[in-house]
Amino acid sequence: MKQLVSILLLGLTSLATIAADLPADWRNWISVKTPLTEIGALPDCKADVSKLPPIYQETVATYCAVRAGGPGKVAVLVRPEAEKAYNKRSGGFPDGANMILHLKDMKALFVTFHQGDKASYKVMTEDGKDATAPSGPLAAQTCVTCHTGYKAFCKAGQCGTRK
Repeated sequence: MKQLVSILLLGLTSLATIAADLPADWRNWISVKTPLTEIGALPDCKADVSKLPPIYQETVATYCAVRAGGPGKVAVLVRPEAEKAYNKRSGGFPDGANMILHLKDMKALFVTFHQGDKASYKVMTEDGKDATAPSGPLAAQTCVTCHTGYKAFCKAGQCGTRK
């Protein structure tokens, strides 16, 4: 029985590793326009965001906890194979890395992965190193909390408004 459990755990660990690798071609992904990218950056930490929807307020607070003054310039990138699902905004993403919030000034990538249409999250450096923290604003659980806490705004790991 112990041997079977060990084999199953090894298999699950391998699957998680495969699903969580940053594709080498991420810089060639589709850059999509969103209200966030239209302004080019997240609001400065001193900005009054009280009139924005709660998810935006929480996002600004989270990223301001990462870098004083705010994270700066951003881009949202979508893997070409996931573009159709991204545009539908109703799930159905292929397995693997599908979306990236690129915090350009911080040289950080907030990556959304899917496995069986279930989202998981990682913070990575531009060269693909895992920068996910065990707790705090760079923790995967922080991403989960926000991406699942606003069900009217987020679906299958994708947050945003319908076009």
